[in-house]
Amino acid sequence: MWCQRVLKETVRHLSTRRQVGVLFDVDGVLLRGGSVIPAARRAFRKLVDQNNNFLFPVVFVTNAGSCQKHDKAQQLSHLLDVQIAPEQVVLSHSPLQMMKSFHDKCVLVSGQGPVTHIAQTYGFQKVVTIEQLREQHPLLDMVDHNRKPTSPSSPLQSLPQIQAIILFGEPIRWETNLQLLMDVLLTNGRPGCEYDTQLSTQLPVLACNMDLLWMAEAPSPRFGHGMFLLCLESVYRKLTGRQLQYEALLGKPGLLTYQYAEQVLRRQNHNRKLTTVYAVGDNLMTDIYGANVYNRYLAHQHAAMTNTSKLVAQGTGSPVMMEEDLLSAAQCRSLLVCTGVYNPHSPLPGDKNSGVTETVFHGHRDLVLEPDLVEPSHVVEDVEAAVDLLLQEESSV
Repeated sequence: MWCQRVLKETVRHLSTRRQVGVLFDVDGVLLRGGSVIPAARRAFRKLVDQNNNFLFPVVFVTNAGSCQKHDKAQQLSHLLDVQIAPEQVVLSHSPLQMMKSFHDKCVLVSGQGPVTHIAQTYGFQKVVTIEQLREQHPLLDMVDHNRKPTSPSSPLQSLPQIQAIILFGEPIRWETNLQLLMDVLLTNGRPGCEYDTQLSTQLPVLACNMDLLWMAEAPSPRFGHGMFLLCLESVYRKLTGRQLQYEALLGKPGLLTYQYAEQVLRRQNHNRKLTTVYAVGDNLMTDIYGANVYNRYLAHQHAAMTNTSKLVAQGTGSPVMMEEDLLSAAQCRSLLVCTGVYNPHSPLPGDKNSGVTETVFHGHRDLVLEPDLVEPSHVVEDVEAAVDLLLQEESSV
């Protein structure tokens, strides 16, 4: 206990010199379903000072999409016994507030939970749900015989043409959502019309959360939204012969989510630049891949800034650089825990000696399997071991 206090005090003094931020995944790292992983509470006791304030800026980055930030902050505060503010939570759909060009369009939303309210909170002004679409066009949803309409209905109000689609997360009735999403995509937003599989353009699709699998209370991982996207892509390709295109893929491992999360860390750090971001997760294809992609991005940004500085010094370059480039962290380090999706007894994807091929690649279709991107900086037993490691590394700098 005495050693731990000395270590925390050392880290606290160093943090005034070296600015560090930590990104925590939630499911499989801190929670299994609605139950807290015991190591999580122990880890967070080590991450706060005597006044219960975090030693470093901390953000919880989760691909959950069926709730709002304040709900997730309240849940985590209760389960971890530490005060967490909504501003410390980044959900898979959080970057939607940055996509202002879609805020005035009529968007169809798919998912579960208060998706209409979430979309409106981000600034979307015209929101239509799958259920509203089904009520407007009762003859479209025919899979469940018990839900077939017994008599034709006359909708009180017609819905506007759909101009974009937002996929928040896995829906409850996959067959209904797949059917109606296809009806919208193949009619250019007019689902009451006949299909046109030769449309020259496709409606914009914004998808949040690419997780193929996620860890709950069950012994093995459960289907995630990435599995639903796989079904949607397969149906679209089967009917049109073309790949479904995405306007944006949000949530981990997308670069936009990590850029957004670093902005949130910096705000906690009084807008001071961070030197290192630690990303703790349980999923190679989500947490580790995303953190390593972000680390590669940061390396490219700093290399470009160094070259620009040299050219400016020589009098041959422009001194204009984006503020984000100047404030970006120097590096992002990925810490993989063994309490969730990752199985330490399974071979790593991309390992040539493992016999694992791209046919079992669990990343999204639009991601490229590169062995370097699924190699964590460290593999540790659980989140407590991850916190111990980063505290030790920061105290030895």
